[in-house]
Amino acid sequence: MAIRFAATLNAFNRGIESTRPTTAATMIEDWETALAEIDTPGSKGIARDLAALRKQFESKEPDGERVTALLARLGDAVTKIAGRAETNGDKLKTLGEALTDAGEAQGDEEEDQAAAANPRRRKAA
Repeated sequence: MAIRFAATLNAFNRGIESTRPTTAATMIEDWETALAEIDTPGSKGIARDLAALRKQFESKEPDGERVTALLARLGDAVTKIAGRAETNGDKLKTLGEALTDAGEAQGDEEEDQAAAANPRRRKAA
């Protein structure tokens, strides 16, 4: 799990907007895999938003406003879940803050049912 934190935080530190969409999609797939193993209140909502975000990065023309809204919503959710995490709470809080900084707080948007129904999960090595 430490590698996921390091790679993701490094991407935010370098400027998430300069991360290639394919690289971002791969990072999201890693997080989807990690979340599949967690049964904590809030983790399923985070997984749905990650799936929607991955779908945006995989599209030919990502919707910038939707990406921004998803990042903001993920930031809020990850920050909230950090306090309940048995391990890595401090790293989750830092990640949540980075997500929040990358996104603008916007109103709720529709859940992406197609992406949520088909999350990509990488097989653990």
